[in-house]
Amino acid sequence: MASQWHSLVSQKLFLARTLLQPLDRPTDEAQEQRPNEAEQALRREAAIQGAIELLLRSRKLLLVMVARLYQRKSEEPSTLDELVALIGPEPSEVGRLKELEQRSGSWWNHLEQLERAQSRPPATKKTVSEENIIAVSADSGPDRSSAALMKTLTAVKHFADDLEEQHSEW
Repeated sequence: MASQWHSLVSQKLFLARTLLQPLDRPTDEAQEQRPNEAEQALRREAAIQGAIELLLRSRKLLLVMVARLYQRKSEEPSTLDELVALIGPEPSEVGRLKELEQRSGSWWNHLEQLERAQSRPPATKKTVSEENIIAVSADSGPDRSSAALMKTLTAVKHFADDLEEQHSEW
């Protein structure tokens, strides 16, 4: 049963990777067929937001996968706290996820930041002028570059694969 969930997590991660891969490749199309800058920016933003949504979905499915590993067939936790309430704090997977949640720079933490940023309207940017140039602070938010998203995606995939391998041995 859990391997079906592993397949679903892997599918979402594969789709996210598919969205991100073209962002780093130069287009080989003829100049006349190349989209204009505004269209390229729109496609890039759509690919990034789509990949983020797929990554966030895969994280939730990963929690369901863990619940299934512990024979919780009808429950579908959507947060780590819900998973802990469901299976308890003892399982090693919970400990690993809790550690990732607390560690700055972890894939779990990166996804938390992305979820917050993606769930809120963009902050209004102040105009820069001679009088306020020192006072302007740039809150860049989480790293949404394709390289950072690919790194997070790879880490999630590795975690899911490790879980599947560990539990399939039993």
